[in-house]
Parts: sequence; C-alpha cells; structure tokens
Amino acid sequence: MSVLILCHFALALFAAPLVRRWGTRAFLVLALPPAAAAVWALTRWSTTAAGGTDTTEWRWLPAYHVDWALRLDALAELMVLLAAGVGTLVLVYCASYFDDRSRQLGRFAGNLLAFAGAMLGLVLADDLVLLYIFWELTTVFSYLLIGQTSDHKRNRRSALQALTVTALGGLTMLVGFLLLGHEAGTYRISAILADPPPPSAALSAAVVLILVGALSKSAIWPFSLWLPNAMAAPTPVSAYLHAAAMVKAGVYLVARLAPAFAEITPWRPLLLVLGSLTMLLGGWRALRMNDLKLVLAYGTVSQLGFLTVLAGAGGHDTGLAATAMILGHALFKAPLFLVTGIVDHATGTRDLRKLSGLGRRLPAVCAVAVLAGASMAAVPPLLGFAAKEAAFQTLLDGSTGDRWALAAAVAGSGLTTAYTLRYLWGAFARKPGVPDTGAHPVPAAFLAPPAVLALACLVLGPGVPWLQDLLGAYAAQFPAPDDPYHLALWHGAGLALGLSAAAWAGGVLLFLASGPVLRVGHALALRSADRVFGGMLLALERTALQCTGLVQRGSLPAYLVTTMSVVLAGQIAVLVVDEPWTGTPAPRLWDHPTQAGVALLTCAVALLCLGVRRRMKAVVLAGLTGYGTALLFVAQGAPDLALTQFCVETVSMIVYVLVLRRMPVYFEENFSRWRRLMRMPVALAGGAAVAVVLWIMAGHRRAESAGAAMVEETAHHGLKDVVATILVDLRAWDTMGESAVLAAAAVGVTSLIYLHRRTDAAEQPVLPLPGDHPHAALRTGDEPGTAPPTAPRTAWQASRYESAGLPSGDEGAPERTWLAASATLAPERRSLVLEVVARLIFHPVLVLSVYLLLCAENLPGGGFVAGLTAGVAFIARYLAGGRHELADAVRFKAGLFTGLGLFLSTATALGGLGEGTVLHGWTWHGHLPVWGDAHLSTAVLFDCGVYLLVLGVVLDIVRALGARIDRQIERAAPRPEEGRA
Repeated sequence: MSVLILCHFALALFAAPLVRRWGTRAFLVLALPPAAAAVWALTRWSTTAAGGTDTTEWRWLPAYHVDWALRLDALAELMVLLAAGVGTLVLVYCASYFDDRSRQLGRFAGNLLAFAGAMLGLVLADDLVLLYIFWELTTVFSYLLIGQTSDHKRNRRSALQALTVTALGGLTMLVGFLLLGHEAGTYRISAILADPPPPSAALSAAVVLILVGALSKSAIWPFSLWLPNAMAAPTPVSAYLHAAAMVKAGVYLVARLAPAFAEITPWRPLLLVLGSLTMLLGGWRALRMNDLKLVLAYGTVSQLGFLTVLAGAGGHDTGLAATAMILGHALFKAPLFLVTGIVDHATGTRDLRKLSGLGRRLPAVCAVAVLAGASMAAVPPLLGFAAKEAAFQTLLDGSTGDRWALAAAVAGSGLTTAYTLRYLWGAFARKPGVPDTGAHPVPAAFLAPPAVLALACLVLGPGVPWLQDLLGAYAAQFPAPDDPYHLALWHGAGLALGLSAAAWAGGVLLFLASGPVLRVGHALALRSADRVFGGMLLALERTALQCTGLVQRGSLPAYLVTTMSVVLAGQIAVLVVDEPWTGTPAPRLWDHPTQAGVALLTCAVALLCLGVRRRMKAVVLAGLTGYGTALLFVAQGAPDLALTQFCVETVSMIVYVLVLRRMPVYFEENFSRWRRLMRMPVALAGGAAVAVVLWIMAGHRRAESAGAAMVEETAHHGLKDVVATILVDLRAWDTMGESAVLAAAAVGVTSLIYLHRRTDAAEQPVLPLPGDHPHAALRTGDEPGTAPPTAPRTAWQASRYESAGLPSGDEGAPERTWLAASATLAPERRSLVLEVVARLIFHPVLVLSVYLLLCAENLPGGGFVAGLTAGVAFIARYLAGGRHELADAVRFKAGLFTGLGLFLSTATALGGLGEGTVLHGWTWHGHLPVWGDAHLSTAVLFDCGVYLLVLGVVLDIVRALGARIDRQIERAAPRPEEGRA
C-alpha cells in the first residue's frame, strides 16, 4: 500500500519532463500508478468482502502515538476502486482533452497524479493524524488544479475560495481529531472504532469539530458555495475531484466514523438536517443554471447532501444504501462531467441556450449521456435505481428522523429528475428558433472513458447483488436488524417504488414548467452565498487595514516603547501577584572583580546610547555593548559563546555601516526633552525586569540540571566540546529549525533589495565616478569615446594593465596591485593599507574558519562561528576592493552556498532514518594512508551544512546591502564631463 501511494508522488515529479517529451501521450504513462492501485484493490476484493483487512504499520512518532498506519477494509476497498479506477480513466481522457500546446500542461499532470496519490492515502489511512495530512494534501492539490489557468481572475478567486473554506474546515477537524485521540487514548482509527470512548462533553465537541471538516470538504450547506465556483477548473478536474474523489472525502469520513459515533449528540440531527437542506437547495438551484457544468455542479451539491443523510443516519441498512449510493453517484456523475467536456471541446460552448441538435450530430456521445443521466434519475434497470430504492426503503424502515429525511429525499429526487432532463435536453435536444450547433467528430479514445463508466451503471444495475458481500461487510459494523435489507434490482411493487414514481412524476412536471419555475426561483432567491463570502472577505480586509493604520504608525521607537511597556506591565503584574522571589537565593553580584569591571563598562556604554543623535555613533556604542557581553562570557569561562558573540557583533556592525551609507547622518525624529526623559525609564525598567525574571527563573530550578547528563553523553561519544555537541547532535532539531529560519530571513531581506535578479551579471552600464581613471569604465565594458562591446567587461576579465588603470602605452611599468579589482575604485576611495591587510589575512582567515569547523568536537568552534569567520574574510576583500573584488573572490551565487548548506544538513538528518529516526548519529572510524587514524561522524557533516549556510547568508547580505548599494551610488553619480563642466 505504501509503495502504491509513493509511486503516485514519485511519478508526479517527472510529469513535466514526460509531457515535454511525449506531449499528451504522457497521460497514458501517468495513468499507470492509479491503474495498478485499482488492479491491486480488485485482487483484494474477496478478502475485504469476507470481512478481512490488509494492514501496513510503521512507527513514525512513537512518543506521540502517531504511526504511518494503512488499512484496507470493505469501505476503503470501495473508495480505492473509485479513486484509482475513475482516476485512471480521467487521466486517459486527458490525453484526448488537451493538446500539446496547452499551457503549463506538465504542472497540471503532476498535480492531478499527486492528488490521486493523496486521495489514495486518505482512504487507506488508519491514523487520525496521517488522515489529516493526506486530507490537507488533497486541499492543496485541489487549489492548484482549480487555479490552473492562473491568469484568469475567476480561476484565482475560485481556487482561493475553495482553499479558504476547505482548509479552515480541515484545521477545525484537526482540533477534533486531537480531542478524539485524547479521549480515546489512541489515534488509531480501527482501535477507536473497536472501542469508542464513553459519551462526554469533550467527545461531543470533538464530533462536532470533525463534522465541520467533513461537511466543508463535501460542500454541505453552509459550506456549499465553493463547489460550483470550482467549475472554473478544467473539466477532467471536475469529473475526478468534484464527482468521484475529493468531495467524497467528507462523506467517507462520516461513513467511517458512523459505526462508533452515530449515537453521540448531535451527530444524527446535525447530519440529517444539513444533508436534507443541502439536497433541496442544490437541486432547486440546478434548475436555474444555463451552463451544463453548473447544472451538474449544483446537482452534485444536492447528491452530496443525500449521501450525507444516508451515511449519517448510522444504521445497518442505511449504511448499506449509503455505500451503494456512493458507488452509483461516482459512476453516473463522472461520465456526465466528461461528456460535458466533450461537448465543450466539440462545439466551443457549454451554454444550453446555444446548443441545439447535438444529439443527431454526436449520437454516441448522446447515448453515453442518456445512460449516465438515466442512472442519476434512478431509472431502472440502472445502478442508480437500485441504490435509490435501497435508500428509500431503509429510511422508510428507520426512526422518525429518518422518515423526515425520507420526505426531503423524495423531494430532492424529484429535483434530480428535473435537472437531469434539463441537462439532457439542453445539451442534445433540438430547440425551436436555435440553429443546429456545429460540432467536429469525437474520436473513440475521447469517448471511451465516460462510456466505460456509463456501461458500469448498466451492468451493475442487474448485477447489484454482486456488491452485497463487499458493501454488507461495511454495514456489518452496525447492529443488524431482524430482517436486514439486501441489495437487489427489484424488491416488488412496494411503497419505495411508489415514492420513486412520485419523484419521477414531480421531476417531469418541474421540467415541463421550467418557465414558471425559473420565475419563482428568481423571485425567491436570497442573496448569493458567493456575494456574502466576498462581502465577508472585503469587510475583513477593511478591518485589517483600519487596525493596521491604527497601530502601525511607521515609528520604530513607538513600536519598541509599546512592546516593552506591555511586556513590562505583564511581568510586574506577575511579580506582584505571585511574589515568586520568595525562597529564591540572593543573587551574587560577581564571581570575580573582572566581571564587575566589564559589566560596569558595558552598562556605561549602554547608557551613553540613550543620548546619541548620530546614527554611526549609536551603532558603534551598541556594538561595544555586544563586545562587552562577549568579554563577560570569556570571564565566565564560555569560550564558544564568546567566540560566537564576537563574530556576530563584527558582522552586524559591518552590515549596519553598509546600510548607514544610504541613511541620514542624524536621527530624523526630533523629540522634546520630556519625551526623551519618559522613554529612558521604560528602557531601563525593561532591562531590569528581564534581569529580575532571569534571576527568579534560575533560582526556582527544582529539577536536576541537564548539564551533567549532557557532559556525560558528550564524553560517552569520545568528545570534549559540550556546546558544539549540543548544537549539532543532542539538540540538532533546534539547529535545523534555526538554520531554516536564518536562510528564509536572508532570502527575504535580499529579495527586497534585488527586485528583479540576485546576481551582478549582465549589469547595466555604469559611468565612472568623478576622479576615476579613464579606464575605470572597463568594469562595465564602457570605455570613453568607444562603443560598448557586445559583452560587459569587468575587472577580473581585464588585463593586468587595464585593471591597474593605466592609459594605453604605459604598459611598460605597471603598478603593483594587491587586489584584483581595487583599481576600479577612485583614488580617494582606496586605502593601500586596507588592501595589503585584506590580501594578507584573506587566506589565513579562511584556513582558520576550516580549523574552527573541524576542531569543534574537542575545542571551541563550530559550523556557525566558522561560517561567520569565513564571511569576515570575504567582507574584508569587499571593504578593500569594492564590489568587483567581492565578485572576483566569490565566483558563485551566494544562494548556492545557502541552498547547499541547507541540503547537506537536511540530507544528514534524513540519513538517520536508516537507523529508524531522523538525525540519528553515527560515527565512522578508520585509518587513512597519510592522515592516520581518523573518524567521521554525522555531526561533522551536519556542521558542514551549517557552515555553508551561514557563509551563504553573509555573502548574500553583503552583496545586497553592500554591492547593490554600491551600484546605486555609482548610477547616481554625475558624468565626468558634467563634473568638469
């Protein structure tokens, strides 16, 4: 089972290249995984029909009792056959529906196949959390498929609406799953059904929350608005997702949980009332539609309400009827959607007011549609009739609530007959005053998929007893009545048949009176749910804008004062009420006089920041406080922390300085003296409150410190550096998360600078700065008085004479340059001392960074501080030689280092799955010819990933805030001629 699911996702990854190579024929290859799943399910028919199951289990998150658990029973067998079988036919249908010129066809094919895999996982999942994961995967892929034509506003809006409704329902359902798992003591669905928890308020709340998710997925009122709008998707999506698969997920979940929770309040009244209401509203709305797809869409909403009533009734016979109706609905609704696509493909329209005489032009298509439509209208001897008879009879034999639902079902069936006739008449009949519609011939391969499904309705009508064992195995989970219902095409001329005849007669009358029905419908129509949804979104957006305008004033000091005031008030309130300092040992002011001296100097520098008006001075003073903190770490005996703090402060100060080049020298906000005096106490009180809270937290420790255990664990692995071992081994999950956040932040910051591209290649012409050498323009390929070359020339592409900035003819005595691109700078912007220092320290600092990386197991260091150190080396070259020097030093994009580092860390973490858990550590010991005895651990590989990631982040920030700003300054500089003028 797991292999079948994974095959869907694996092949979906290759859908785009397959489509590029083979065109629409690639859909035939992509149909193989669902076809294999359908064949496998057929081989297990006898087992599941006999009440047996197939299971797969893998311990996933044992601490949380969450497993990769799959289970095939009778209900799952039925749903697998529908999801995989209809999915196979839809993919085959796509090969004829699309052509090789269709836009983004590869992405569509991959999303459709991935959805099939997610749906397969959903119906097989035997764990609540696993079911939720597949549930949301179907939501995501549905969003992508509905929004396939994303350049159309309607598609984007419909996709967003479907995502909003179903995702919110899914999140609500997740809360219900967690409550249910807590009450039951397990998340295993089969275990919960076998031994359900006793009724309680918490269980009732869990049931309601779960039903919200199920009803939103199956478009039950009041969540039914998204399904008709989803018809903006291509027709194959409508046939699969919105007829046979996704919308059945909610009904499936109701049917799955009904044996255990049908008696829990308010399960039955909630489902019977909302299902009946949805059945009537959807059927009535379908009579007013003129688009063939919308007729079927609202008809689907109506039918889903009927299925919800049957599945939610929670009885043996209604459960049998529900599964028969689930099968029948998929087999008649999917071919009708596919036929609609054929009609649209052949004529270019789905408007039934413009279609006329198509039954004579496309007789085979008409025959398939009539067969499927007759099954939808429950005409004998088709499967739809047998399923409808079962539904009527079982509701008739049920409770009082079931009989009320039966009345709604009969009325809904009349509406079903009416909109079925409207569909068939609108698509294929010849209409007075409407010219016959032209249509091109339909290939047999195009018609084959809907024909197979329609013929299944015809075959399984008389053959419905063949389904008794499988569907009865699901119904056996309910208490059986004395005389249980058995599926058959003919049960005699009873009351159920009379109700069916009444529904047919009522439907025919509604169709014949279509004019008055339309007028009454428009007169009674309330405000469109779609408009209500749009109004709610607009009101939410306006409220958000008003709140944002109220609190977001654009003043960073105001934000800081507000944040610190709220935090300070909360801390003071807790301190006053709880008095947590009781029993807390008094703090020691210092362990050594050196600490006191460093602390006093650091506090003095911090106080000086309060009265600073120049930005540069504030940055320097803030950096000094960071260096003072690092010195405290040194005095406390924490070299790893001190080394990291020094590197972070150095890089941070350099970045600040780079940014300050584009900012005013002085702070622009002018505060009166009293406002400044009001803010100082807030800042000082905030710092004091944090210090007090830390003192109380440290003094209230009751459990044994984890430090001793970590030291012992580090020594057990033959290592000495506890801090580095914690970061890359014992708490590597935290490091992975922080690395991902760091990479995302760097990408976000630099993306704001690089609006169009993230590389300095193919630059626009940059004019020389005033005072530059005549040949300084070679950095962009523009030499004064000459036409620009075909390719830009940069400093590392120029000759050594050109890069030295010498005029032509002076090549005999070239000037010595310490850096490759330093001559591209104007003389007043160069510093020979800085160039020499950068040249001398560059390689030693890089070697030092590698040393800090490799020695981290036993000495201070690590991937983070090593990456910062390497970054400082490249920053030195940039400061000395400018942006072209940085480009010469780093020939690759910074994003390559970031991505490679994140990939290496993640791959190392996933490699631990070979031993059963993510981030499982292992160590290799061996002997190398020259090196001698050596060992290599996953912690080192993980740390290498951190090293590359941090280096990439530093380079990306320097290129964005340094090199990019350099380009802006150069472009803003006047021409040399203008300067001389």
